[in-house]
Amino acid sequence: MSNDNVLALLAKSHDRILSELVTFASIPSVSTDPAHAPDIAAAAQWVATALAAAGPFTVRTIPTPGNPIVYGEWLGAPGKLTVLVYGHYDVQPPDPLDKWHSPPYTPTVRDGRLYARGVSDDKGPMLIPIKVAEAFFAATGGLPINIKCMFEGEEEVGSPSLDAFIQNNKELLAADVVLSADGAMWRIDEPSLTVASRGLAGLEFTLTGASKDLHSGRHGGGVANALHAMASLVASLHEPDGRVAVAGFYDRVQELTAAERADIAALPFNDATYLAQVGASATFGEAGYTTLERQWTRPTLEINGMWGGYQGPGEKTVIPTEAHAKITCRLVPDQDPADVVALVTRHLESHVPPGTRLSISAGDHGARPAHIATDHFALQAADVALQAVYGVRPLIVRMGGTVPIAELFKRHMGLDTVFFSFSTADEDYHAPNEFFRIHRLHEGLEAWTRYWTILGEGRA
Repeated sequence: MSNDNVLALLAKSHDRILSELVTFASIPSVSTDPAHAPDIAAAAQWVATALAAAGPFTVRTIPTPGNPIVYGEWLGAPGKLTVLVYGHYDVQPPDPLDKWHSPPYTPTVRDGRLYARGVSDDKGPMLIPIKVAEAFFAATGGLPINIKCMFEGEEEVGSPSLDAFIQNNKELLAADVVLSADGAMWRIDEPSLTVASRGLAGLEFTLTGASKDLHSGRHGGGVANALHAMASLVASLHEPDGRVAVAGFYDRVQELTAAERADIAALPFNDATYLAQVGASATFGEAGYTTLERQWTRPTLEINGMWGGYQGPGEKTVIPTEAHAKITCRLVPDQDPADVVALVTRHLESHVPPGTRLSISAGDHGARPAHIATDHFALQAADVALQAVYGVRPLIVRMGGTVPIAELFKRHMGLDTVFFSFSTADEDYHAPNEFFRIHRLHEGLEAWTRYWTILGEGRA
């Protein structure tokens, strides 16, 4: 099947597709905040409508214990591969709002970039395969392969409903490979394919001192200050050089082979450029590993938030009754989320500062790390498609973040996942002023078109 007519039609449709992305990104579909439940429903409906409008897909919106999954399929290519396309329509909260240069849900074009919350993670990338399918149907009347689409609304809270959904719908989701529109490429100046991602575990904990806030003059020096105690407890989680101090934390971690370390060292990366990009004065982390090794192949324990006491203007001289903190850990093979939460819990319980009480709330779920073999047929086909678009071979990289679907599909269905996203790691997703480069939207449309064609021809 020639893709020339498909590419020509997509080229004519660039402005319309960008306009549709603006509409999609205007929906504040924040999954972590129950106040946005109507927006989640609106985003799911928008995706279902877009998928149905793309062509003769059979489209369903399937409820879960959490947010609905939008599912669509077209199986009109007998004898061809069946590909399951994944994406997510939910987004992170926009906070802090005062750091945005334009309103997070008023998508704004500046300097070739579209700024909005969720536009890079994952609304822009997941719209691409929908519009590619639309162009194939309009230009050729069909698709070169069989396509199933599964778009969820809980990725930004760790996909808690997805495990059971996949287990209970194996026949519905049966495919030869998963193509993820989520995941992001490593850098803007080199195309890349990701072959591994880290897992995730998290918990929240509270230290309580006195039963109420106390006057710091009357009671200072007489009882424990929950904030002081929290600072001490949090500091106990790491050695001074950045190594996690939790007993047993590294027991199941696989060390890199010499060849793996050499492959990472050969990538075009240097600390000075990285520090300039992130605005930090120096790198920091576990001794004995390079920055990329720490970010991609070593486990971490990070404090994501810590708070308590008076935070308003001026002074309020109190000894706060409570202090709170949130932790997440990024995991590598063969770490298990539940095991890591248990280890961290044991550490916290054995280091409670005098005069305080500890309560811990573990996350509802975790995600294991995942990987795909570099000689996988779908990864090799992706390599060919990216070469056709960019004129160079993509780099083989890893991901420091977590996309739960890769491990879930592998564990429950034996399916590998190819990350084929056209956002890049510098686009400030999860931070103020998230953006998606407009030229990446167009490049992604071309690459997905070529990718499906290559898979349909059975070549790589």
